[in-house]
Amino acid sequence: MTIMPSADIPSTPSKTPSNGPDPILLTLFANRFMSVAEAMGRSLQQTSISTNIKERLDFSCALFAPDGDLVANAPFIPIHLGSMSFAVKYQMKLYGKTLKEGDVLMTNSPHAGGSHLPDITIITPVFEATTKEIIFFTASRGHHADIGGILPGSMPPTSVNIFEEGAEIESFKIVDQGIFDQKGLVEYMVEKPSKYPGSSGCRNIRDVESDLKAQIAANHKGIQLIHAIVEDYGLQTVQEYMYHIRTNAEMSVRNLLRDVAKRAGSSFLSAIDYLDDGSPISLTVDINEIEGSAVLDFAGTGCEVRGNLNSPISVVHSAVIYCMRAMLDLDIPLNAGCLVPLEIKIPPKSLLSPSRTAAVCGGNVLTSQRIVDVVLKAFHAAAASQGCTNNLTFGTGGKDKDGNSIAGWGYYETIAGGSGAGPGWHGTDGVHTHITNTRIGDVEILERRYPVMLHQFGLRHGSAGLGKWHGGEGVIRELEFLEPMQRRTRQPYGLEGGGPGAMGRNTWVKQLRKEDGDLDGQNINTQTTREINIGGKATVWMGKGDRLVIETPGGGAWGMDEDARHGKKSAPPHVKAWEPRGSVAERAAAQAGF
Repeated sequence: MTIMPSADIPSTPSKTPSNGPDPILLTLFANRFMSVAEAMGRSLQQTSISTNIKERLDFSCALFAPDGDLVANAPFIPIHLGSMSFAVKYQMKLYGKTLKEGDVLMTNSPHAGGSHLPDITIITPVFEATTKEIIFFTASRGHHADIGGILPGSMPPTSVNIFEEGAEIESFKIVDQGIFDQKGLVEYMVEKPSKYPGSSGCRNIRDVESDLKAQIAANHKGIQLIHAIVEDYGLQTVQEYMYHIRTNAEMSVRNLLRDVAKRAGSSFLSAIDYLDDGSPISLTVDINEIEGSAVLDFAGTGCEVRGNLNSPISVVHSAVIYCMRAMLDLDIPLNAGCLVPLEIKIPPKSLLSPSRTAAVCGGNVLTSQRIVDVVLKAFHAAAASQGCTNNLTFGTGGKDKDGNSIAGWGYYETIAGGSGAGPGWHGTDGVHTHITNTRIGDVEILERRYPVMLHQFGLRHGSAGLGKWHGGEGVIRELEFLEPMQRRTRQPYGLEGGGPGAMGRNTWVKQLRKEDGDLDGQNINTQTTREINIGGKATVWMGKGDRLVIETPGGGAWGMDEDARHGKKSAPPHVKAWEPRGSVAERAAAQAGF
């Protein structure tokens, strides 16, 4: 699927200006453009109120050319930055030149360049002062904790279509020439999603509305800074260097592809990995060394799945552009130039090109990570990392048994794990990797705002792959729920003989209760909890005092070390040898004083 702008939208010049760029000005403009995105991000963080955006920093801000191509971004969330260009171009196709100063657009539909529904994109055109032509776009994308759907948090593990995941908005003019449309927002976010059987509207519209206004303000901050740059250098010079920067990124990727083919001794690369349900993600890379270009073909990837592990096309492009930028040993902004030398082929009706109503919330946070692993494996760049962002969501509210809407709240976070090793470095312990780049929920904020208690958060020693270059360790995060609420199968592979990282594990430590049928009325002193493995994807109704223990995967290792060659198993040099500390249930019981 290719999204093309309408004919009346300004398009990118066929080539950059004839006289080459001044290297000093090239660096200056690259940093000026990035500073615009950074300032937008600071504004968004300061004016937002949600834990997701203010504390966890699950947002991105970026600057786009008048044709919708990504110009520059700050180091925010990679999954947002590559796909936001699709969203901007889709809105341009819808509106053409009808946009006016003071208009602001809102969208989250995967069909319109979105990633998954909780990620809401706010797009604002930047107009030249006298001609009123669009000269840039500013855009921000934030992950909102709840936008409706069948479960609080709008990330249901069991969703089978997009209507179960919350409000889907293809296009909504949230601000029309300076007038904020609150009535329309409530209709899109609360009323429409609640009409689907079993689904609710947004459970906390006040917080969502406040964060959306923060995104609008962040975009406006970017507009002010862009006008300041234009005033300093003139529009012609600013736009010339906008395209010079993109050309610089393009040439950097072309040189990377030539170098990869030379080091590999072949212009044909391939890799395959699998989702936990067995669905393959297959990639072949055919490099043209003369042109410095490549065709990335995902033929052989599995068909669309009934669950939510389908990944929108825009997310696939996000993963690819991230990998290209990550493999470049240069300090340049991630921008659309990184994709110019690449032709990405995605088989139709596959899980990477799902149908219009397919569920996608897991594709954005899990499948995207596997795509990154497959690309890096094909380029022989690094061993596998966690292969997932390790999502946790819980909350209250929604529809009761009589169909009445009950106000509530949702919480969402991505939990760290181990990164993969590479030729010359160990993996990193307890880190967010690749597609995600957020903070973990702060313990004081978490316990003050939500009815949970954090019992344990630390490294999962012994989970890293062993080899010459060891993988990173995963983590253990153990939560106790203080009031009732709702709420893996393949190892991260090593390369060049390195061992795999440990698989993740999610354990429900359930307090035994007579009312649940767990006890027969007798005084039982030997067992007070049940330890239940809930699998990689599950919805669990947590009771008061129940605990959830999440053990995330470690990273794969690179290369076989000397001890492994002789059948010995050595501990990674950067962590202490792991000593068994009893079962999850035993640790939980000990901490509770049983």
